[in-house]
Amino acid sequence: MAYALVALGFVLALNAAGAVNFAHGDLVVLGGAVAVLLVGWLGLPGILLLPLVALALAAAGIVAAHVAILPLARRPPEATFVATIALAAMIEQGLTLTMGAAPHTTPPFLGSGAVTITIAGAGATLGLQPLAIVLVGGVLVAGLWLLLERTQVGRRMRAVAADRHMARAVGIPVARYVTLSLALSGALAGIAGFLLGHQFLVTPTQGAGHMLKAYIAVALGGWGSVPGALIGALAIGVFETFVSASIGDAWASAALYIAVLLVLTVRPRGLFGEPVGQRA
Repeated sequence: MAYALVALGFVLALNAAGAVNFAHGDLVVLGGAVAVLLVGWLGLPGILLLPLVALALAAAGIVAAHVAILPLARRPPEATFVATIALAAMIEQGLTLTMGAAPHTTPPFLGSGAVTITIAGAGATLGLQPLAIVLVGGVLVAGLWLLLERTQVGRRMRAVAADRHMARAVGIPVARYVTLSLALSGALAGIAGFLLGHQFLVTPTQGAGHMLKAYIAVALGGWGSVPGALIGALAIGVFETFVSASIGDAWASAALYIAVLLVLTVRPRGLFGEPVGQRA
């Protein structure tokens, strides 16, 4: 579910900008870093930190939109690639100078420990933090679906993603909705970083790993497809969990890349990508 939040934020930024935001993985790390700094300053529990982290990373998404994306809207996509790579490097180096290279941990969302669930005489022990990740992720995924499918704001966001020139022609303020999409993208990335930071710690160099998983999820699900990104991310998480338990983490990573290559060989545009017509 944490992968799903990262991938959904990535695809929102991709659709809004029309190019890959290579700083997205570092925004995930920044979310964890903000949580670490805020708990040191304010001492708040995780459940109260989450909205603050979301707001802070939404602001970071807005900054990214106005620094590395909107000014280059009329340039080739390569210009945005370079600008967002530079932004990613600035975030990573800034976190290294601020926090140091040593790993940090974020506070748990609902507290440490575990609960035992018993059904029909069979019991299972589940950690509170993994349960919190599933709960928060599920609520956010449902909320994003409602926004995109059931509101006028969401319809305009989808219109801008589909064809920004046509959207501008019918009176939609494109820059405003690109900025909104980047704010939502940043908020989702920050929440994912906050939730993952308790399980896997926070280090400034983690951004590339988060970016790679999001990129794979979007390519697997279908380039630009929001449902595809969600299903691709969930598939990666399930695959890694069960394969890691069977053969270890290193082999699981290798098996993941092989599986992705096999899927893309059969479905080059991903599981939910639209086929491209060929000229006669």
